[in-house]
Amino acid sequence: MPEIRLQQLRKDYGAVNVIENLNLEMADGEFTVLVGPSGCGKSTTLRMIAGLESVTGGQIVIGDRDVSKLEPKERDLAMVFQDYALYPHMNVAKNMSFALRLARMNKSDIEKRVKEVAATLDLTAYLDRKPAELSGGQRQRVAMGRALVRDAGTFLFDEPLSNLDAKLRGQMRAELALMSQRIRKNMIYVTHDQVEAMTLGDKIVVMKFGEIMQAGTPEQLYRNPANKFVAGFIGSPTMNFLAAELIEENGVLSAKGQGFSIPLPDARRASLQAHKDRNIHLGIRPSSFTEGPGGLKMPVILSEYIGAQSVLISELGGQQVAIEVNTVVPIRAGEEREFKVQGDEIHLFDPQTEAAL
Repeated sequence: MPEIRLQQLRKDYGAVNVIENLNLEMADGEFTVLVGPSGCGKSTTLRMIAGLESVTGGQIVIGDRDVSKLEPKERDLAMVFQDYALYPHMNVAKNMSFALRLARMNKSDIEKRVKEVAATLDLTAYLDRKPAELSGGQRQRVAMGRALVRDAGTFLFDEPLSNLDAKLRGQMRAELALMSQRIRKNMIYVTHDQVEAMTLGDKIVVMKFGEIMQAGTPEQLYRNPANKFVAGFIGSPTMNFLAAELIEENGVLSAKGQGFSIPLPDARRASLQAHKDRNIHLGIRPSSFTEGPGGLKMPVILSEYIGAQSVLISELGGQQVAIEVNTVVPIRAGEEREFKVQGDEIHLFDPQTEAAL
C-alpha cells in the first residue's frame, strides 16, 4: 500500500477559504480518522483525496504519484458514502460486483471475488436479496463490500455509520475494526463522533476551521492534547475547564481558583516556572476524580446512574463539573461528597493561545 501525503493543500469556494495549507502524512496500511465538528473541513479534505472536489492549491501524493489533477478512477481509490448509494433494482451480488462488471472483468473472477468479500462481511446468505430486504447495518456492509471487491490501494469512508441507530453503530464499529485488521489497506475515515475515532483509528487527525489542531495516536491525543480544543473534543464525558492561577506556596506549585487549590506534581515544577503567578485554564477529565476523605467537598447537583459507573454533575469554584466514579449503588443528588484530583492527570492551558502548558 502506498504512503499518502497532503502537501500545502488548499480549497477555496469563490472568495471563501475552507482549507488552508493543510499538511498530513498517512503511512501505508494505516487507518487514519479525520474528526472534528461540522464545517471543520474533514469531508472536503476526503472528497479532494477522492477527486470529487478540485484542489485550489497544493498536492495530493499517493505513493510516488501526484494525483491532484487526476480523475477519481485513476487514483486507485474506493469510497463508501454516508447514504449507502445502492442500486435498489439490483441484488446484493450485483451491487457489489457493479464496478467489476463495468470494467469487463472475467465473470468467474467476479463471482470468486464477490464470494470472498461476502464471506468477510458475513453477507453470503444475502447475496440474492435486494436492498429493500436488508437492515440498515446489512446495507452498510453491502456498501463496504462494493468498495472492497475492487481491491483498491486506499479506502475512503465518509461518515458511513451516521445513519445507523446507537446499537447498530456499535456493532458496525467492531466489524470495521476487525475488517481493517484483516485486509490491512490504507483507510481514511471521516466522522464527527470522537468515540468512533478513538476506537477505530491508528491515527486521529483533529480538525477545526480547515486546520489540523493535532494528529497522533488515540492515546497521544487523550493523554497529551496539544491545546484546549483537542482536550475538550477527545474524551467522553468531556474534560472540565476551570479558571485558576498558578501559584507557589511553601515550595508547592498549585492551581488555585475560587474555592479550590489543587497541588501539581513536583515533576512539572521546572517546566511551569515561567507561568508562575499567571492566570491559566485548568483541565480535569471526569475520570481523574477519586472519591475519598481529605478531598474537595462538592455538592452533587445531578447523578446519572449507569450501573457500574455514575456520572455526576457537581460544582467547584462556582462552575459545574462532571465527575465519573465507580458505583455499586446510585449516588443521590443533594449529597455532599469529597473528591480528590489525580495531580499527574491535570492539564493546563494558556488562556490566550489555548496551547497546552
